[in-house]
Amino acid sequence: MNFARLLEIVGDEPVFETGLLLAGDVDPTEVRRQLSRWTKAGRLYQLRRGLYALAPPFQKIKPHPFVVANRLARGSYVSCQAALAYYGLIPEYVPVVTSVTTARPGHWDTPLGSYDFRHVKADFLLGYRMADLGGGRRAFLATPAKALLDLIYLHPGGDNADYLSELRLQNLDRLDLEELQRLADLAGRAKLRRAVTVVADLARTEAAEYEVLS
Repeated sequence: MNFARLLEIVGDEPVFETGLLLAGDVDPTEVRRQLSRWTKAGRLYQLRRGLYALAPPFQKIKPHPFVVANRLARGSYVSCQAALAYYGLIPEYVPVVTSVTTARPGHWDTPLGSYDFRHVKADFLLGYRMADLGGGRRAFLATPAKALLDLIYLHPGGDNADYLSELRLQNLDRLDLEELQRLADLAGRAKLRRAVTVVADLARTEAAEYEVLS
């Protein structure tokens, strides 16, 4: 396989797995050897074993960090600060994309960014959807309410009023407080129910301040 043939096969894929190239009459050892050569030459990025992306200028579609996160760990969804920033609920740029998974936790530093994977039990793997990221790119992403609850759940003392204030939550009118309460009740965890009360107070305060400014 030459590089032109690789581009024909994967040119429209933001990221691709080695298995995509092993169909038909090919030598798997030679394919892997070529991938290694192209990675060393800067034509490909290796994101983890068996997962690659085309490097510029060969990319047709720029890999979205959330798409990369989903492909790094199948069955995961993007959540916590990365999702909250995406929804405009926190003001900070988030350099690490955090995802939730029922598999083992892990961390990857890749040429396309840094990615954390946090473990939760299967009964807490809810409140996410397939989100349209634009440009034909889609990824599994927590809803605003679930992203906040995941962060609270995974952070020691996450239900503390001081911690929630330090997050500098904003645009809380975008947060569905009924969904927040419903998910906290489904989880059956007192920590999350306490946090919902604090967040509801913050939302009321923000709304009152907006009324004054208006």
